[in-house]
Amino acid sequence: MRGIDTPVNQLRRQVFVEVAKVAYESDNVNNDIEAIPYKITPGDEPRFRESIYRERAVASERVRLAMGMCLRPQDKPVHITDGVEESNISEKYYEPPLMQVIPSACNFCEDNKYEVSNMCQGCIAHPCMEVCPRGAISQENGHAIINQSKCIKCGKCKAACPYDAISKKERPCSKACGVKAIGTDDQGRAKIDSNKCVSCGQCMVSCPFGAIADKSQIFQLIRCMKEGGEVIAEVAPAYVGQFGPEATPARVKAALKQLGFSEVHEVALGADIGAVAEAHHFANHVATGELPFLLTSCCPAWSMLAKTQFPDMIESVSSELTPMVATARSIKKKHPNAHVVFIGPCAAKKLEAMRTSVRSDVDFVITFEELSAMFEAKNIDPQTIEAQDAMHDATGAGRGYAVAGGVARAVTECVKEYYPDVEVKIEHVEGLAECKKTLMLAKAGKMNGCLIEGMGCPGGCVAGAGTNIPVNKAKQEVDKAVKASSKSLPPKELREIELD
Repeated sequence: MRGIDTPVNQLRRQVFVEVAKVAYESDNVNNDIEAIPYKITPGDEPRFRESIYRERAVASERVRLAMGMCLRPQDKPVHITDGVEESNISEKYYEPPLMQVIPSACNFCEDNKYEVSNMCQGCIAHPCMEVCPRGAISQENGHAIINQSKCIKCGKCKAACPYDAISKKERPCSKACGVKAIGTDDQGRAKIDSNKCVSCGQCMVSCPFGAIADKSQIFQLIRCMKEGGEVIAEVAPAYVGQFGPEATPARVKAALKQLGFSEVHEVALGADIGAVAEAHHFANHVATGELPFLLTSCCPAWSMLAKTQFPDMIESVSSELTPMVATARSIKKKHPNAHVVFIGPCAAKKLEAMRTSVRSDVDFVITFEELSAMFEAKNIDPQTIEAQDAMHDATGAGRGYAVAGGVARAVTECVKEYYPDVEVKIEHVEGLAECKKTLMLAKAGKMNGCLIEGMGCPGGCVAGAGTNIPVNKAKQEVDKAVKASSKSLPPKELREIELD
């Protein structure tokens, strides 16, 4: 469904727009929050579900998540605005967990089940029956059927059917989760195991019922901006093309300024710093044999997977600052009292900004999807606004971080340029399931001497849960931005920049 403007996307955007309008305009937050579900689902006739009341119940939970609050319990009466006093602030607000299944929106999808469809021809060969190791398939009235009590879900019947008449039913959210964090609650609804979840958001964008959502910080950010303090935006490299084909970098910058940001910087600057630093790290620690391999750390979902499920490999995870953090620190050096807002494609960055092990210097994180809603709430069109000066903070190497393989490519080019005697082997992997396989190979000694780039989202940052356009189109836009860059590589001295 990526890149298709479905009703689920439209409902999400409408919630963000209405929450942003309340933050910008409301004199009575509680009353206006209560009214949002009725704006989203007006009238008496439901549009998508069997009942207007269920639609409003789902919308109410979406509003709470968009305010940064948790879902209400299912077994006791709790007002939609319960807890709003705590979230009605001008600083970062977060109630864990980040990703939540909205129970009233879940469709109770069956998971991991093989069924015979009406495509079955009742063929004489019946290979499905022949390959089934448990005798779970029989024929009745010229049609194959599967005895679910005997089926072990091996999939051999599906593979053998010449008519592709056997389907595997999987929850879309579960199928999209590369860390197997989605199970089933006692009611048959999807349930996220927060101990496994790395908050990549792929489950959220894969659910066709919009039953999974993350928490937003747009309400608190707008409150902060309204107070008149210095608020500076740092924009991830994947932003190009996200706000329409006519939204050039210069226009996006102008739109952000009109929205109230005092300055706008490219996160690709931090990527440049990271590329030079990781090239140095590889040349001095991996090429010398001190470390078996180097794992990139810019993708928080990938690094969280590595650190939590492969703790004995923590020393091989790059200790360099991520582009988000490096850029934020460079901003805070010049503007120590400013609030820094990371704007990007990634849901997991919201948690990275809150971690305590490494100071992030990021005060708020919002996605491109959420920024689009803020633009709409203020009637700002990044495609038609009068352009000002473009952004010139970074090189093509840093801007290329937005696509899968871009990090490894940038580091490799820096190694070749600044450490010409060092041979560099690269491996890049995308999607958390594939990431886990690669980490297992690395643990087994199959990746020694490699720079290993991991991206939690298939396609890289341009496929993040908070993006607005199709992945292939986003990749094309990033490639154009890389080629149009006045400099291809950052200077070697950038590694020595002081960000402590």
